[in-house]
Amino acid sequence: MSTKTRSAAAASSISTAPERRAGMLSAWRWFALAAAIVAADQVTKAIVLGRFALGERLEITGFFNMVLVYNKGAAFSFLSDAAGWQTPLLIGFAVVAVGILGTLIVRSPGRRLFCTGLALILGGALGNLIDRFRYGQVVDFLDFHAAGWHWPAFNVADSAITIGAVLLILEGFAHHEGRARAPS
Repeated sequence: MSTKTRSAAAASSISTAPERRAGMLSAWRWFALAAAIVAADQVTKAIVLGRFALGERLEITGFFNMVLVYNKGAAFSFLSDAAGWQTPLLIGFAVVAVGILGTLIVRSPGRRLFCTGLALILGGALGNLIDRFRYGQVVDFLDFHAAGWHWPAFNVADSAITIGAVLLILEGFAHHEGRARAPS
């Protein structure tokens, strides 16, 4: 790198330091959203754990039950029948994902839809990660069904992850549309 390039890079990093601090301050609202998801997830799981025996079902409507089940796998019980090797793998994956999501939030605090999606995924990932550390598996309790077919049970964290992923997809389309319409 030439001296001129190094000087320009140093000047650029110096001039963006206040912007980085401002970005970090505004990123806290996204971390607060993630914390609210973790709290809602853990409180609902504590209620279910305190009131239900494993496998116990409470019919709420003709299509929705509350049921206590444990999921050793990933989303929708993927890998739940594996021999136990999946737990450290899923914990490692979640820890890396949490780091990446946090970094993306800090670097993009002004992108509201993007950061909302990231914060929902972050909160959900942390909620399920807490379960994996505490129980070696994830607590699921929301059971939707129709005509004898049951969707795999899930929880508040899973819902947040799914909604967050949908928001990221929508933001990606909106971001792509904005670039396509921008004059060149």
